[in-house]
Amino acid sequence: MTDKSVQGRTWLPAALGLSGVLVIIDQITKIMVLGTMTPGESISVLGSWLKLTFTENPGMAFGMSFGPPATITVLSVVATIVIAVYFVRIGHIHAPYRYSLASVLGGATGNIIDRVFYGKILYDEPLFLGHVVDFIHVDVWRGWVPDAVPLIGGEYMALFPIWNVADMSIVAGVIGILVFQNAYHRRLEQLTTDETAPEVQDPTT
Repeated sequence: MTDKSVQGRTWLPAALGLSGVLVIIDQITKIMVLGTMTPGESISVLGSWLKLTFTENPGMAFGMSFGPPATITVLSVVATIVIAVYFVRIGHIHAPYRYSLASVLGGATGNIIDRVFYGKILYDEPLFLGHVVDFIHVDVWRGWVPDAVPLIGGEYMALFPIWNVADMSIVAGVIGILVFQNAYHRRLEQLTTDETAPEVQDPTT
């Protein structure tokens, strides 16, 4: 399996193409928001349920943050590198699982671009101190999160929070990974069995 994972990666261009398309769409939509909206501005699309609301998120999901200002950016870069290495090593095994990982990789890369470069481009701040541009505001529910919920318990928030195309790509990819992981592991076991099975010789030779 190792030899196949590092040779003949004919699947790689298409999978990386998906990641690249997601990054491009994510960045184009963010540039459009930056060029046409002001921070805090909200435009109704479907009443109060769906709006375009321009916010800049310095933290993680739900606005959570910790450590020095560049900590989340550095951790995001490291996590994305790990995902990329894993993706390249196992992407040949099962196509749906591969494209789910490609979706996560594209979304993570889109948000990293914001964190690494947007602070410098927009506000002349040091690299790695940028904020993620969020604008897709789906206001399904508002209320207090029960205290028993880890990390965000006791917080008042809207469900879903304001997010972007990159976030949607990550969520879709994670859902795909959960849905296809059993099929991926079955395929992996099959490949492992085929490679370890003893070669049967032709008795006529």
